[in-house]
Amino acid sequence: MDCDLCDTCWYFDYDEEYDEYYCMMDLDEDEVYRFFAGGRKTCPYYRQGDDYTLARRQ
Repeated sequence: MDCDLCDTCWYFDYDEEYDEYYCMMDLDEDEVYRFFAGGRKTCPYYRQGDDYTLARRQ
């Protein structure tokens, strides 16, 4: 999995309570297993976005 893309992913967010970044994609147990055991090179749920995505649409 190419984690370099996580920084620009729509689902990558910061949790102030735990003081860490995490993926907001709501995956069930089977999807998590397939995601990590599948041998994919890129995340199938990656969606490009950043803080300015919504501002550009307005």
